[in-house]
Amino acid sequence: MNSGRPERPAPIDILGVPVHPVDYAGTLELLTAWLDVVGPDVDGPTRQICTVNPEFIIEARHNSRFRQVLNEAWLNVPDGVGVLRTLNLHGCGLVERVTGTDLIPRLAELCASRGWRMFFLGAAPGVAMAAADILAKRFPGLEVCGTWSGSPADKDWPVIHRLLADTQPHVLLVAFGHPRQDLWIHSHLGDLHSRVAIGVGGAFDFMAGKVPRAPGWMRDRGLEWLYRLLRQPARWRRMLSLPVFVLLVAKEWLAGMAAPK
Repeated sequence: MNSGRPERPAPIDILGVPVHPVDYAGTLELLTAWLDVVGPDVDGPTRQICTVNPEFIIEARHNSRFRQVLNEAWLNVPDGVGVLRTLNLHGCGLVERVTGTDLIPRLAELCASRGWRMFFLGAAPGVAMAAADILAKRFPGLEVCGTWSGSPADKDWPVIHRLLADTQPHVLLVAFGHPRQDLWIHSHLGDLHSRVAIGVGGAFDFMAGKVPRAPGWMRDRGLEWLYRLLRQPARWRRMLSLPVFVLLVAKEWLAGMAAPK
């Protein structure tokens, strides 16, 4: 029987990682349906969302724990032009990727309108609070029930656990950087006292103005990676995953085209 709630689209396998073909609207629709179901006062299970880019997929090929996290996540949204274009090779027709930095304000607006609480965890001291303050001013009514820098280290868990238990956020944003944030969320899913947990990487730094984002024209053309590389040349090792991803996807695609029908 159809409950009337939106259902997750079937994921598409990209080099062993399931990615759900959703855009911002689809992501928010699924989140709304889930948060409406669990209600404001129900300490239900936490659902994990991962923002999957080519680095995630290449990391998962040699990191079995991370691969397990991505395979068990409730929703893997396409973050990264390479992932978006690979989905479209499968006929998805998506026109936008879903980045943590651009999802957060959309989600904050939704939370403000529906009375859902948000908790900002991670980044350097003061950054999460600065990002939260900016959003609270932008979206009147937004309830940020807590911010803390913290880290995925075991020594910080007792404090984090107490803060989350006290505040009971609907949405927990975790900015520990990948894959640490995603591994951390997965390992604590049963004790996060939140309805949704999302790893958002460096999003707080962008939102707080600590790190500038690429100009809009570069983001629109899928060149944000180049902008970040030019500003942070030490990222070059991480950028090696991009050509590797393209080559592996091309190889898999060509093999599929050559396979007998």
